[in-house]
Amino acid sequence: MNGTTILEIKEKYSGLQQAFKCRLLALNDDEAVVLYRLTADYQLHGISLSAGDISVGYFWPSRPYNVYHFLNPDGQTLAFYTNISDRTTISIEKIYWRDLIVDILTTPDGRCRVLDREELPADMDPTLLSYIENACEELLRASKTLQKEWARRTAAFIGSII
Repeated sequence: MNGTTILEIKEKYSGLQQAFKCRLLALNDDEAVVLYRLTADYQLHGISLSAGDISVGYFWPSRPYNVYHFLNPDGQTLAFYTNISDRTTISIEKIYWRDLIVDILTTPDGRCRVLDREELPADMDPTLLSYIENACEELLRASKTLQKEWARRTAAFIGSII
């Protein structure tokens, strides 16, 4: 499975889609774990990512979010970037998910920032808005525990990644 390519399809709230070819690291009924190696330098809300850095992405249909664990080529954590999401589906060929605008950026020093709340449309369905707020609260409440879980899980993949 470690060499299998899988397509990650991200649908923005606006309906625009982006697709990324990733390496599949793990797959079961309720989770996909993928590797993506950055091909260019990138600024992630003040975090400098470089070409060659890696992202280990975790996707769950049963959770209101997905997460990217960004690491440098030496395996050091650069950031955890959590997307509030819904409509996540997983198959052997693709991962599909809808980005619900709000993200949470956590850095190795423990800082946690909620991003892009100001971009939520004023006319957003109140049920969806509540879903987003509840997901944010859940993530902020469990941030340290989740970060440890993701770091531990990523460490298990490191040998095949680096």
